[in-house]
Amino acid sequence: MFLFTILFGLFMDYHVFLLSHIREHYDQSGNTNYAVAFGMRSIGRLIAGAGLFMVAVFWGFFTGSLDGLQQMDFGLGLAIWLDATIVWCIMAPASMTLLGKWNWYLPRWMEWIRNVRFEPSDDAPVAAPSDD
Repeated sequence: MFLFTILFGLFMDYHVFLLSHIREHYDQSGNTNYAVAFGMRSIGRLIAGAGLFMVAVFWGFFTGSLDGLQQMDFGLGLAIWLDATIVWCIMAPASMTLLGKWNWYLPRWMEWIRNVRFEPSDDAPVAAPSDD
C-alpha cells in the first residue's frame, strides 16, 4: 500500500505536465492530433528525463544493504520507468489520438468545469512597488 501511494503521486506529476500542455494547445487550435503532437514534442523529453532521473535515484538506493529498502526501490524504479516510457510516451498519445474529440467530452451536468481557470482576475489587488 505504501508503494502504491508513492507511485500514485509520482504518476500524477507526469499526468499534469502532459495533459495540461495538450489541453492548452487543444483550446487554441481545436485539433486533437495537433495538440497531442505538440504536447509530446515539447513535454515528452521532460517526462522522459524526469522519469530517468527518478529511476536513477531509486535504483541508486537499490544498491544499499537494507533488504526492505532494496525491494521497495527496485519496485519504484521499475514502475516509474514503465510509466514514463510505455504509458506517457506511447500509450497516452496513441489513445488520445484514437479518441479524438472524445478526450474532451464532459456530461452536461459537469459543463461548469470548463470555465474553471486558475489565473488571477484582472481586478485582483496588486502590491504597490516599494521605494527600496
